[in-house]
Amino acid sequence: MAHQHWSDLPRWQKAGALVVAPAEVVLTTLAVIDLIRRPSAQVRGPKALWWAGIFVQPLGPIAYLKWGRSAKPGA
Repeated sequence: MAHQHWSDLPRWQKAGALVVAPAEVVLTTLAVIDLIRRPSAQVRGPKALWWAGIFVQPLGPIAYLKWGRSAKPGA
């Protein structure tokens, strides 16, 4: 398959990329900041695993923000 250039993409794909890319950046940034600041006792599972998972786009940051955080210390 030949490599496509931005100019070769249909308008709907360009629009989708321009919407999804910033959302991924924001979600990843929020997840990274939260993981840095949150004590290990408030993270469900090992922090190292979540570090790897956060960078699996686009599901990693969403999964961490939804399921990786624990509101209770030590829970």
